[in-house]
Amino acid sequence: MAGFKENTFSDRLTAAEAAKKAALERFRAKVSQPPDPELLAKRAELVKAREEREAKRAIEKAAKAEQDRLLAIEAEAKRLADEEAARIAAIEEAAARAAIEAGQKAARDARYAARKARK
Repeated sequence: MAGFKENTFSDRLTAAEAAKKAALERFRAKVSQPPDPELLAKRAELVKAREEREAKRAIEKAAKAEQDRLLAIEAEAKRLADEEAARIAAIEEAAARAAIEAGQKAARDARYAARKARK
Protein backbone atom coordinates (compact mmCIF):
# COMPACT_ATOMS: atom_id res chain seq x y z
CA MET A 1 0.00 0.00 0.00
CA ALA A 2 1.37 3.34 -1.04
CA GLY A 3 1.79 6.05 1.52
CA PHE A 4 -0.44 9.08 1.62
CA LYS A 5 1.11 12.00 -0.21
CA GLU A 6 0.34 15.29 1.48
CA ASN A 7 0.13 18.30 -0.82
CA THR A 8 2.37 21.14 0.12
CA PHE A 9 1.42 24.79 0.03
CA SER A 10 3.21 25.36 -3.26
CA ASP A 11 1.38 22.33 -4.78
CA ARG A 12 -1.96 23.85 -3.77
CA LEU A 13 -0.96 27.26 -5.19
CA THR A 14 0.06 25.64 -8.48
CA ALA A 15 -3.21 23.68 -8.67
CA ALA A 16 -5.26 26.82 -7.95
CA GLU A 17 -3.37 28.78 -10.61
CA ALA A 18 -3.95 26.01 -13.14
CA ALA A 19 -7.67 25.91 -12.31
CA LYS A 20 -7.94 29.69 -12.73
CA LYS A 21 -6.16 29.52 -16.10
CA ALA A 22 -8.45 26.69 -17.26
CA ALA A 23 -11.56 28.64 -16.20
CA LEU A 24 -10.26 31.75 -17.96
CA GLU A 25 -9.61 29.77 -21.15
CA ARG A 26 -13.13 28.28 -21.04
CA PHE A 27 -14.58 31.77 -20.60
CA ARG A 28 -12.51 33.19 -23.47
CA ALA A 29 -13.58 30.29 -25.68
CA LYS A 30 -17.25 31.00 -24.97
CA VAL A 31 -16.90 34.76 -25.47
CA SER A 32 -14.97 34.47 -28.72
CA GLN A 33 -17.62 32.25 -30.35
CA PRO A 34 -20.23 34.03 -32.47
CA PRO A 35 -23.70 33.94 -30.93
CA ASP A 36 -25.85 31.00 -31.93
CA PRO A 37 -28.82 32.13 -34.12
CA GLU A 38 -31.12 29.60 -32.44
CA LEU A 39 -30.13 30.94 -29.04
CA LEU A 40 -30.74 34.51 -30.20
CA ALA A 41 -34.16 33.52 -31.56
CA LYS A 42 -35.01 31.75 -28.30
CA ARG A 43 -33.94 34.83 -26.28
CA ALA A 44 -36.06 37.06 -28.51
CA GLU A 45 -39.06 34.78 -27.92
CA LEU A 46 -38.46 34.87 -24.18
CA VAL A 47 -38.22 38.67 -24.18
CA LYS A 48 -41.41 38.94 -26.23
CA ALA A 49 -43.23 36.55 -23.89
CA ARG A 50 -42.04 38.51 -20.86
CA GLU A 51 -43.22 41.79 -22.39
CA GLU A 52 -46.61 40.24 -23.18
CA ARG A 53 -46.92 39.00 -19.59
CA GLU A 54 -46.00 42.44 -18.25
CA ALA A 55 -48.53 44.11 -20.57
CA LYS A 56 -51.21 41.64 -19.46
CA ARG A 57 -50.39 42.31 -15.80
CA ALA A 58 -50.57 46.07 -16.40
CA ILE A 59 -54.00 45.68 -18.03
CA GLU A 60 -55.20 43.48 -15.17
CA LYS A 61 -53.87 45.98 -12.64
CA ALA A 62 -55.66 48.84 -14.40
CA ALA A 63 -58.89 46.82 -14.53
CA LYS A 64 -58.59 46.04 -10.81
CA ALA A 65 -58.00 49.72 -10.02
CA GLU A 66 -61.06 50.69 -12.07
CA GLN A 67 -63.14 48.03 -10.32
CA ASP A 68 -61.96 49.28 -6.92
CA ARG A 69 -62.83 52.84 -7.95
CA LEU A 70 -66.34 51.76 -9.00
CA LEU A 71 -66.83 49.87 -5.74
CA ALA A 72 -65.77 52.98 -3.81
CA ILE A 73 -68.24 55.09 -5.78
CA GLU A 74 -71.02 52.57 -5.08
CA ALA A 75 -70.15 52.52 -1.37
CA GLU A 76 -70.21 56.33 -1.26
CA ALA A 77 -73.58 56.40 -3.04
CA LYS A 78 -74.98 53.87 -0.57
CA ARG A 79 -73.64 55.90 2.35
CA LEU A 80 -75.24 59.07 1.00
CA ALA A 81 -78.54 57.24 0.40
CA ASP A 82 -78.47 55.90 3.97
CA GLU A 83 -77.76 59.39 5.32
CA GLU A 84 -80.64 60.83 3.27
CA ALA A 85 -82.97 58.07 4.52
CA ALA A 86 -81.91 58.80 8.10
CA ARG A 87 -82.52 62.54 7.56
CA ILE A 88 -85.98 61.85 6.11
CA ALA A 89 -86.81 59.52 9.02
CA ALA A 90 -85.71 62.19 11.51
CA ILE A 91 -87.86 64.82 9.76
CA GLU A 92 -90.89 62.48 9.72
CA GLU A 93 -90.35 61.67 13.40
CA ALA A 94 -90.13 65.37 14.26
CA ALA A 95 -93.33 66.06 12.27
CA ALA A 96 -95.14 63.21 14.07
CA ARG A 97 -93.92 64.53 17.44
CA ALA A 98 -95.12 68.04 16.52
CA ALA A 99 -98.53 66.67 15.50
CA ILE A 100 -98.86 64.79 18.79
CA GLU A 101 -97.83 67.88 20.76
CA ALA A 102 -100.32 70.02 18.78
CA GLY A 103 -103.09 67.51 19.55
CA GLN A 104 -102.15 67.50 23.23
CA LYS A 105 -102.12 71.31 23.29
CA ALA A 106 -105.53 71.46 21.62
CA ALA A 107 -106.95 69.01 24.20
CA ARG A 108 -105.40 71.01 27.04
CA ASP A 109 -106.82 74.25 25.64
CA ALA A 110 -110.26 72.62 25.29
CA ARG A 111 -110.18 71.51 28.93
CA TYR A 112 -109.09 74.97 29.99
CA ALA A 113 -111.91 76.58 27.96
CA ALA A 114 -114.45 74.11 29.43
CA ARG A 115 -113.28 74.90 32.91
CA LYS A 116 -113.61 78.66 32.23
CA ALA A 117 -117.11 78.15 30.78
CA ARG A 118 -118.28 76.33 33.93
CA LYS A 119 -117.35 79.23 36.22
